[in-house]
Amino acid sequence: MRPRIELRRGAAAELMKSDGVKADLERRARLIAAAAGPGHRVEVEVGRNRARAAVITDTIPAMIAEGRDRNLSRALDAGRG
Repeated sequence: MRPRIELRRGAAAELMKSDGVKADLERRARLIAAAAGPGHRVEVEVGRNRARAAVITDTIPAMIAEGRDRNLSRALDAGRG
């Protein structure tokens, strides 16, 4: 028999906005930014429903490298662990 799990209304949203989730997203984004190389910055914010993180190309050389070599796109695997 499967265990029954009941969540309070809004509990999932609370979990997705929690400090622990925010910290994990920031850690993963920093790993991705480091793997992509210099010129990337990390932004973490809490929205209405969840926390989210972004790695942004912050300099012209980083933008050129992304367009030419896909440094940021190839660095996504660094955030998996």
